[in-house]
Amino acid sequence: MPLRASLMFAAGLVFSATALAHDYPLDDVRVSHPFATPAPPSVPHAAAYVDIRVDGSEPAVLVGARSPASETVELHDMAMDDGVMQMRRVERIDIPAGTLQTMRPGGGYHLMLFDLVAPLNDGDRFPLTLEFAERGEIEVEVWVQSAGEGSEDAADHHH
Repeated sequence: MPLRASLMFAAGLVFSATALAHDYPLDDVRVSHPFATPAPPSVPHAAAYVDIRVDGSEPAVLVGARSPASETVELHDMAMDDGVMQMRRVERIDIPAGTLQTMRPGGGYHLMLFDLVAPLNDGDRFPLTLEFAERGEIEVEVWVQSAGEGSEDAADHHH
């Protein structure tokens, strides 16, 4: 096999392994590209983001999350309220059947990690368990990366 073809084949294998490592199935629900933004030592909290797709005919409901990286993980929504960005804890995130719930920095749903055990540095990874009503739990590996890089990587993952 010529060198160029060998290199392209190897690159394809690496890309496939990376893509698979970012895609987690649970019945008819698929969680993809979990990422968190870095948190310096002086900041005891961070945000994590995931994409959740429901391929079946029944909606999915995210009701909780936990991680050894922090003491507490809460489901949050961020929205404008009278011109001021407000972050509020929510008890659940409903994902309608046949849709993709996309979490990204800058607004909307996200997961807040409070009382971090250690700072989150670019390139770190940590486990996060998501709990779905009626479907159980799934553990994903979260990659720590800048907000822009994580958003771009997640968007590319769905194409």
